Amino acid sequence: DFGLSKQTTDIEDTELFQTQNGSKIYLFDIADSRLPAAIENGSTLREVTWGVDNDQDLIQFAENLKDVEGFVQSATQVQCRDPNGMTIVFQHSITKDVPEQKTEGINQYGNIQRVNAASPVYEKGEPIAIGHVVFFTPDLAATENFYKEKLGFHLSDAYLNRGAFLRCRAEGFHHDLFLLSIPNKPAGLNHVAFVVRDIHEVIGGGLNMNRSDWSTFIGPGRHPISSAYFWYVNSPLGGAFEYYTNDDYLTEEWQPR
Repeated sequence: DFGLSKQTTDIEDTELFQTQNGSKIYLFDIADSRLPAAIENGSTLREVTWGVDNDQDLIQFAENLKDVEGFVQSATQVQCRDPNGMTIVFQHSITKDVPEQKTEGINQYGNIQRVNAASPVYEKGEPIAIGHVVFFTPDLAATENFYKEKLGFHLSDAYLNRGAFLRCRAEGFHHDLFLLSIPNKPAGLNHVAFVVRDIHEVIGGGLNMNRSDWSTFIGPGRHPISSAYFWYVNSPLGGAFEYYTNDDYLTEEWQPR
């Protein structure tokens, strides 16, 4: 119903779903002994894989992470656990560009981008990519510093002592990772966010999920930070799944707020 494409899995006794750009989501039985340790009870995210551009990136990450808990290095991957307990893996990126999914602009006051053309209508969402992931963390400072100092992430914006929006590169969309600290809230998954084409697909996707009897968590709405339009639905896999679009694009000149 969410719009991911089911594929033939290459891992025994799992199910595999993909976004349009090739990002993969594997579903395991919760009792599968191959799974990394969970950061919370129940169904949840067990591992996050980050794509890298080249072998030099892997070599550098291996050097930076060699003393970190859970460190494992192979010919194609580097793995460890972050301070929040989440298993993270680095390997060559498997994603591809999806240029054919570009859409018409939005007509706004004083800025006409669409002439003699109607806006699209979507019967359901079909996510293009995994855009970001959000975790609750009881130790925001340690986890934020790990991603900045060990992995080279950049701070985009922050809520003082409550949250950190981080992006993988100096130039890129607003955040790839959001760390959220709430008093007395242990480590856990908040949501996984999926990029869709435009606000019309955010709306079409959310409406379809409601028609299919999946409940809304939050939305539709617009984030004050990042500017993204969103619609979250509760996920049986743990946390929520988010459709979103229109997030801010930043460069090294951006100053965190």
